Amino acid sequence: MYLIHRKDTHFIANKSHFIEIIVYLCMAYSISLLIVRHDDLGLLSHIQYPEDLRKLPADRLPEVCDELRKDILDELSVNPGHLASSLGAVELTVALHYVYNTPEDRIVWDVGHQAYGHKILTGRKEAFCTNRKLHGIMPFPSPNESPYDTFVCGHASNSISAALGMAVAEKRLEKIAAEQGATGGNGKAAERKVVAVIGDGAMSGGLAFEGLNNVSSTPNDILIILNDNNMSIDRSVGGMKQYLIGLNTNETYNALRFKLSKWLRSKGYLEDDRRKGLIRLGNALKSAFSHQQNIFEGLDIRYFGPFDGHNVMELVRILRQLKDMKGPKLLHLHTTKGKGYKPAEKAATVWHAPGKFDVGTGERLCDDEKGLPAKYQDVFGNTLLELAEANPDIVGVTPAMPTGCSMNIMMKSMPGRVFDVGIAEGHAVTFSAGMAKEGLQPFCNIYSAFAQRAYDNIIHDVAILGLPVVLCLDRAGLVGEDGPTHHGAFDMAALRPVPNLTIAAPMDEHELRRLMYTAQLPGKGPFVIRYPRGRGVLPDWHCPLTEIEVGTGRKLKDGDDVAVLTIGHIGNEAAKAIAEPGAHRGPLRRALPQAARRATAGRGGPAVQPHSHCRRRNKGRRHGHGCARVDGRQRLCAPHREARAARLVRGTRHRAAADAHNGHRQRRHKEGHNRDMRRQQGAMTAKQTITKHH
Repeated sequence: MYLIHRKDTHFIANKSHFIEIIVYLCMAYSISLLIVRHDDLGLLSHIQYPEDLRKLPADRLPEVCDELRKDILDELSVNPGHLASSLGAVELTVALHYVYNTPEDRIVWDVGHQAYGHKILTGRKEAFCTNRKLHGIMPFPSPNESPYDTFVCGHASNSISAALGMAVAEKRLEKIAAEQGATGGNGKAAERKVVAVIGDGAMSGGLAFEGLNNVSSTPNDILIILNDNNMSIDRSVGGMKQYLIGLNTNETYNALRFKLSKWLRSKGYLEDDRRKGLIRLGNALKSAFSHQQNIFEGLDIRYFGPFDGHNVMELVRILRQLKDMKGPKLLHLHTTKGKGYKPAEKAATVWHAPGKFDVGTGERLCDDEKGLPAKYQDVFGNTLLELAEANPDIVGVTPAMPTGCSMNIMMKSMPGRVFDVGIAEGHAVTFSAGMAKEGLQPFCNIYSAFAQRAYDNIIHDVAILGLPVVLCLDRAGLVGEDGPTHHGAFDMAALRPVPNLTIAAPMDEHELRRLMYTAQLPGKGPFVIRYPRGRGVLPDWHCPLTEIEVGTGRKLKDGDDVAVLTIGHIGNEAAKAIAEPGAHRGPLRRALPQAARRATAGRGGPAVQPHSHCRRRNKGRRHGHGCARVDGRQRLCAPHREARAARLVRGTRHRAAADAHNGHRQRRHKEGHNRDMRRQQGAMTAKQTITKHH
């Protein structure tokens, strides 16, 4: 203000100083705004990687959890994704990255849609807005994207097996390092920890139990965290049980148990067989006190829990106690799917992947579907109910996807005839085969990408016996935002070689209904119906149910020049293309007609058939658009000019074919000549040899 009141001459003389002061003031104001904004964003704005998280005192972690949950809500409200599962795993995610030295320590997620918080904390916070978008970050963790993503986890139940493999590899590397000396091997191998986080129903998968069985018999120190959100294991209760839980994770108890086991081992009393026996004895005593059995302790895996999975401070304490404990361990946590957002807590299934929504009101922002075609899955669900009402032998089977495939429509009306078998695709197929063997007509609906896990069951348990199982493959083809682990791109190639299978792909909703009707008719055998994700093309999808003859298709349009073959829903795109005005006049029509005629006319046929109105040539004069000869030069009509262009385009190819044919004849002649020469030389050599021996 002082400079502004000075004389004009002094102001002009110090104009540059005045501008510098204004610039400095503006910079200071901007910096102050930036500081205020960062203060508004809170702790999460200062966390780019887990090492930043580990610099915070433990009492600030609840604040980080609140901000992380808010960030997930704000982003997914405008960029849809898997919401409820990730909200329920926030505290666990923060505690894991706070206690373990990631990415050196390995955290194996299972299933991937509970790992959005993990993505945000591991260097992808700014890029999280590109989740499930073209050229954005992947929808599920992948080692191709980040070193913090230790394994692919688009499908369920693989975490325990993968984590055990990593732990065994570390044991092997530790042994190699010891043999090579302190500086010769991987010095960090012995310190690395491996954690498997399994949840959202993944424990019901057979692969998880296969992994548990191997964990119990293979030396390892892995920690398995069961994130139980009331979908796979019921909540446990009992005062004595809670007391034993506190005792099991008490530092004094663990130290005493470790010292006792060390003393017994030094005296030779704690061999492997005796150790397992003592563990079983301890498990039996705990079961007697708590009046409950535990399958994990029956497998000689130390069990801790259940604990509140939303108490981040308690989780940090427990993980620190378990981190250096030897032998396989399982930590059981109870969490709430959709935790921290009331609408998601009340309806976790709906809010698993809710689409866009208003965070404040909890209103889902659904598009106006009036007048739009129905989704294929809804047509399937309603048609299945219609068929089941007419055929009492029909039953439905789905591996944990009754809502996703719309089998919940029949489940609501006929609960005793629909079976949700959990995340167990192979079991779903063989279970269906068993019912078909005894006379029922099962409709087994599996997402195409997940049906890959049941390939052996389809061949061995269904196809070889020719059992009448209708296998409906939902989400066949590319599925867009769900990414490479969910693309149903392999079912046709995988199932085509399988004997006794009928494979069909409906072009629209009417064909889907009629194929379902056809598949349940007597004598059809194993029947596969694949259909895509999303909407069909017919606003009114109801139609009479009639049989479609197996092995038939339908012709959309007659033509002479080009044949377009399609299978399934993409046929609608072909129908639109050939129905567009002037579609037959496009570049394909101009470039290929004569070539197509040449291919169908036979090898010796004429390349170009002259038009009827061009057969008569005139001197210097044209009739209509016919051909004429002017000044000794040939002038062609438009159709013949197109034919001539086609000949020029394909001329090189025909010449090459002719050269190849002539070359083949020359080679055969030369080979025959060489063969005769070799025979003569052989005869001469034999004669010389005989003469020499004589």
